[in-house]
Amino acid sequence: MKLIIDAMSGDNAPEAIVSGCVMAAREFGQEYILVGKEDVIRDLLKKENAEDLPISIHPAADVIDMHDDPATAVRRKKDSSMSAALYLLRDGGGDAVISAGNTGALLSGATLVDKRIKGIRRAALPTALPCKGGRVLLLDSGANAECTPEYLLQFAYMGSFYMEKVMGVKNPRVGLVNNGAEDTKGDTLRKETYQMLQQAAAEGRINFVGNVEGSDVPKGACDVAVADGFTGNVMLKTVEGVASFLMGELKNIFLQNTRTKFAYLLLKPAMGGLKKLLSASEVGGAPFLGISKPVFKAHGSSDARAIRSAVKQAMAYVDADVVGEIERNIDHMTL
Repeated sequence: MKLIIDAMSGDNAPEAIVSGCVMAAREFGQEYILVGKEDVIRDLLKKENAEDLPISIHPAADVIDMHDDPATAVRRKKDSSMSAALYLLRDGGGDAVISAGNTGALLSGATLVDKRIKGIRRAALPTALPCKGGRVLLLDSGANAECTPEYLLQFAYMGSFYMEKVMGVKNPRVGLVNNGAEDTKGDTLRKETYQMLQQAAAEGRINFVGNVEGSDVPKGACDVAVADGFTGNVMLKTVEGVASFLMGELKNIFLQNTRTKFAYLLLKPAMGGLKKLLSASEVGGAPFLGISKPVFKAHGSSDARAIRSAVKQAMAYVDADVVGEIERNIDHMTL
């Protein structure tokens, strides 16, 4: 397998990106192409003592940053590391692209260059959130603020395929994020989507468990939480904010006095597990579901470990042939 990595995008690029690539190469093998400024990348590889690893460089002189217009950045900056990576993927130069760059630009570029799967109306960005018993896949988590019932139906199918094929969840439970669990709750979008998901469930195509409230998602009410991008992004940021707040409060409690500091030493192993559960570095990234080739978005603040984790996820996604699974079921996913 050959992984194409945008080396110049992200808050900690290029150092963390190159270091994460080296970490992945040493742990997973495979081949890697780092896309970006050749001299800079080569110097970083020397510092990592990585000259003997299966890592090559694809030169790109420009960079798309957070200030560029997402809708036009890839088209205008064709010699940027992100653009070059997407075109390289399109032309068969690798099996997947990983980038920690501008989310909007990456989605627009993937749609423009690598195209959506025929029949898919919009690509969705899923996020794997911690919940009771494991993780729940929230999608869309920000790519599509305005949606139709057909979009949400397709998100449900794609999220279900991803959880089963990549995350190993058998017959994943699909829930529709709503302001109440009753089937009469919600606006027109939610009510129409509910009927469509219920029909898909009656046909045995997805395991739809009905509406789920935001408070029930972290409790493990479903494996796939379906939402429009506006609702999903608000929910995602709320979960991240609450988690950060609670971890900060716990730290303050343990630092109060000698007794609480001693208690922390006793609980340190368990606290490490909690921190790992909430860490974005453990998941690394997520694919744009619905794009015809694997394009993975890593968190903008990714460190080396997060890039290594993104590589692991991308490898699993390619091996599971999620794109092929969507293509084989597209007739059931369109109106």
